[in-house]
Amino acid sequence: MTISKKYIHDRVILLLLTVSVFLSVLGSILILLKLDTNRNQGYITQYRANLGVSAFKVGHISDLMAFMVFFGIVLLVNTVLSIRVYNANRQYSVLILGLGLLLIILAIIVSNTLLVLR
Repeated sequence: MTISKKYIHDRVILLLLTVSVFLSVLGSILILLKLDTNRNQGYITQYRANLGVSAFKVGHISDLMAFMVFFGIVLLVNTVLSIRVYNANRQYSVLILGLGLLLIILAIIVSNTLLVLR
């Protein structure tokens, strides 16, 4: 898989890639800053409305660290798909990166909400 010079010099593509990388790193740092290793009760990782009073499910730190892995996977997959699609259609490549950016933003919001609920 070779990356064309047009892809590397496309300003919109580079802007979207830069913002995606920045938000992925920012989301990972925010998760790491809010984690507390001395917490014995665990973290809220799921909400199940059908369970009534006990709607919150408790998980471990590794469940929240999975968000950081998710950021990396989303960034990698969207970048590879964008590179492959760019030669066929530039607009689809921009759309793929834009949707990946939206997915990263939503994952940051969800992870932050779960960490605030403690």
